[in-house]
Amino acid sequence: MEIKRVVVTGLGALTPIGNTKDEYWDGLINGKSGAAPITYYDTEKFKTKFACEVKNFNATDFLDRKEARKMDKFAQYAMVASDEAIADAKINVDELNKLRVGVIWGAGIGGLETFQQEVLNFAAGDGTPRFNPFFIPKMIADIAPANISIKYGFMGPNYTTVSACASSANAMFDALNMIRLGHCDVVVTGGSEAAVTIAGMGGFNAMHALSTRNESPESASRPFDGTRDGFVLGEGAGALILEEYEHAKARGAKIYAEVAGGGLSSDAHHMTAPHPEGVGVVEVMKNCLENAGLDPEDVDHINTHGTSTPLGDVAELKAISKVFGDHAKNININSTKSMTGHLLGAAGAIEAIASILAIENGIVPPTINHTTVDENIDPELNLTLNKAQKRDVKVAMSNTFGFGGHNACVLFKKID
Repeated sequence: MEIKRVVVTGLGALTPIGNTKDEYWDGLINGKSGAAPITYYDTEKFKTKFACEVKNFNATDFLDRKEARKMDKFAQYAMVASDEAIADAKINVDELNKLRVGVIWGAGIGGLETFQQEVLNFAAGDGTPRFNPFFIPKMIADIAPANISIKYGFMGPNYTTVSACASSANAMFDALNMIRLGHCDVVVTGGSEAAVTIAGMGGFNAMHALSTRNESPESASRPFDGTRDGFVLGEGAGALILEEYEHAKARGAKIYAEVAGGGLSSDAHHMTAPHPEGVGVVEVMKNCLENAGLDPEDVDHINTHGTSTPLGDVAELKAISKVFGDHAKNININSTKSMTGHLLGAAGAIEAIASILAIENGIVPPTINHTTVDENIDPELNLTLNKAQKRDVKVAMSNTFGFGGHNACVLFKKID
């Protein structure tokens, strides 16, 4: 069977540091923090009072009011980002064979705000179950790709991948394989999440997973820093148009990068904690390189999972040193979560977009908020601290890991 080449022809982003792909990139290279006090609810009794919210977003600026009311925020975000990506790809939707266009999306949680509100409404009532008829369709994680396919009439594979924070990276790998194996010509892929809610923040606080740096939220997400104390919750969406190379060439599409390969693995270690030596992370990066047919020395840039947790950051960097050996110190390593916070199921998508734009623009975004050296981290690694660095990036790797030990990795390369 012929394995087809896959390229990226469209990008869309809705993030805490920019509501379009271009705004997002500008925020990244300028080291903009998306963290600020939460505006969605009263945080007085919460340990963490800040997050990386999407700013200045009004769903009805993009969606019909009636349709917007039928969607949870995570699905609204998905629609906006995918609309931008489809427009960016300059696809004439009516000229596509819609039977060969898929939508494969990632969401770690789905409609948490909808679930929360319906349960609170029930608890405040008289015990009679008066639930909104859109409760279930708004809540389920697969409704985001369903809405995208319904809007555009895409009739190829349509589903959601759920692997916690690795969800959208999983979705991209599935999309890659659907095109590689000849099942699709085009796949809209990515992920969205909207978990900055009472339940979301309360749940992660109960796990002691979140930073509690309430006095300076803008500097709370500090991957690799010796004073990091947990991740900062973010929200938003990222969308990518993956397309078979010859199909893209035939219509004269702009090609951002080639999707060289991907990898998956499991830590098989703990429900939430990473393996301290990064065993599963070593395997996923090896799998990804092998799948792409590339050597470790080919990689110029790694956008790490880098959540700003005490255990996770060290484990990932140990794994990078094991896989890349002496070449590790030649790689521009960064964590864009220092700016966006952790978008959970959407993290892989927006970080893949950052990696692709690093290839296109020859600039690696910084890891901001670094002030204190962590003695457990190899000082020879280039963590792209505090300031963007110019670099001819030919190959970029994007790492994404999730609770449960789910590891996903995607490789992008400059098109030949």
